[in-house]
Amino acid sequence: MSSSSRGVLAVVETQLSNFGLTPLRAAHELGFHTVLLSNEPDRYRVVSVAEEIFAKHVDDIIETDTNSVDAVVAALEPFHTEGRLSGVMTVTDYNLPIVAEVAARFGLPGLSPQAARNCRDKLLMRRACQAAGVDVPGFHQATSEDDALAAADRFGYPCVVKPMTESASIGVTLCPTPADVLAAYRDISSRPTDFRGQPRRPGALVEEYLVGYEVSVESVLVDGERRVLGVTDKALGSHPSFVEMGDTFPSMLSAPVREQCTELAVRALEAVGHDFGAAHVEVKVTADGPRIVEVNGRMPGAEITQLIREATGVYLQRECVKLHTGQTADLTFTHSRAAASRYLAAHRAGTLDRIDGVDLARRIPGVIEVDLEAHPGDQVRPAESNLDLLGYVVAVADTTGDAVRRAESALGQLTPLFAAGESSDD
Repeated sequence: MSSSSRGVLAVVETQLSNFGLTPLRAAHELGFHTVLLSNEPDRYRVVSVAEEIFAKHVDDIIETDTNSVDAVVAALEPFHTEGRLSGVMTVTDYNLPIVAEVAARFGLPGLSPQAARNCRDKLLMRRACQAAGVDVPGFHQATSEDDALAAADRFGYPCVVKPMTESASIGVTLCPTPADVLAAYRDISSRPTDFRGQPRRPGALVEEYLVGYEVSVESVLVDGERRVLGVTDKALGSHPSFVEMGDTFPSMLSAPVREQCTELAVRALEAVGHDFGAAHVEVKVTADGPRIVEVNGRMPGAEITQLIREATGVYLQRECVKLHTGQTADLTFTHSRAAASRYLAAHRAGTLDRIDGVDLARRIPGVIEVDLEAHPGDQVRPAESNLDLLGYVVAVADTTGDAVRRAESALGQLTPLFAAGESSDD
C-alpha cells in the first residue's frame, strides 16, 4: 500500500530527542505520508537518529510559524482539500494547545483545546486539580518580587520557583533562602518568551516543596476507557535543579503505593478534562501521601516509551498515531519484562573532548542502547535541565531490580573528558 493511499499524518514540532522523532517513523511504518512542520526544522538534526528518520521516514518538511494556529492550518490546508489529511499530532507540551485547535478545525481526532491548555499551563492545571479536590502542592502566581517573597514565607523554605509554561524542568529551582527566591523570580520574569519562542505568563509560580520521591503514571484513553500501562520510577538529580536522571519501568514500589499514585493520576486527568490519547502524570510520594506535580496530555518523553515497549511489547508511538488517525489502539501486553534508562551529565562546565567507556558500557549484559547526544567540542555544564544531558543508556532484564543494576553499571562506565588544558578533576 502506498503512503499516499493511507493519507497524511502531520507532526507539528516535537521533543528535541530521539524519542521526539520516533512518531514519524511509526507513522511511516503504518503507511502514512509523513509531514514534519517546524519553525526551525534543522534543530532536530542534532539528535542521533535524525539522519535515519529524515532520510527514510519523513516525506515532507514544511517550515512555518508553528506557534500560530492559523499558520499551521494554512500549511495543512492543501492536504485537507485533497482529502488526504488523516491526523495531526505533537509530543511536545509547547505545541499541545496549538495542535488541539488545529485538529478541531479540521474535524480530526485530538485532545479538546481546553484540556490541552490545562495540561500545557501549570497554573491552569493546578487550579483545575485544586477545584476538583485533587492533592497538589500549595502554589501562587507571583507577579512581583514582594509577591514572590510573601508566597515563599507562606509555604516555608525551601520552596520551588518555576515558569508556568516550560518543559524539561527548564527554570525549575529549589530556593532555600529569600535571596534565592528573588534570583529565581527575576530570572523567570525577565524572559518574556519560552524555549520555543511562545509568550510566557507574567511572573513565576511559587510552590510548596514536596519532600519525597517521584513517579509517573502512564495511561492512554481508548474508546472512552482509560488504560493504565503502569507506573514509572523516576530518578532526579541534585538540587537546586530537578533534572531527570533516569527512569525505570515497571515501578519497584509496592502495589498499595502504585495504586494510590494511579488513582490520584486518574483523578487529576479527569480534573483537567483530558479526553483523548496518551497522558503522562508526574506524582510525588510524600509522608502525607501522593501529590500531583505535573499533568501532561501526551506520551511520556525521554526514553519511557522505549522502556514500555521493552517491558510490555506495547509500541506506544504507533498506537498513538493510530488514535490520531481515527483508528483503535492495541495496548495488549505481549510479554512481561523490565527496562531502565540512566542519563549522563557533566560534573562541571567545559569543552568536551570525548566520552570514554562506550564499548565497556555496551558489554554489560542486557544493555541495548548507549547513545551520546554531546559531541567533541561542545560546551557542556552540570545539568540544569534535561536539555543539558550528554547521553543515556538503556538496559533490559526479567526483573526491575536487574534492569536498574545493569543500567547503572553501564552508566558508570562512561567518563566525560575535557579538552586539553581543562582538567576533568577540577
